[in-house]
Amino acid sequence: MIMTTIYVIIIAIFLLALKAAFGPTVWDRLLALNLISAKTVMLLTAYSVYTHDSRLLDISMSYVIVGFLGVALLSSFILRGGRQK
Repeated sequence: MIMTTIYVIIIAIFLLALKAAFGPTVWDRLLALNLISAKTVMLLTAYSVYTHDSRLLDISMSYVIVGFLGVALLSSFILRGGRQK
């Protein structure tokens, strides 16, 4: 059951990567990157349960912080005009 969940999350990450690459607007791409970050945390957590390795939970919590800061910085960069300013 957990392996099925892991496979579904991997497929969702792949589809979101396509959305991030070919999204119509920059905000759609940013949302896709945020969702990829969230799905990666879900993947690490599910794999941690599968392998009974609690160290992966620490890594996933660190990844949550880095992902949040990355999306926050990118959105403020886009709001200020990006490179065109």
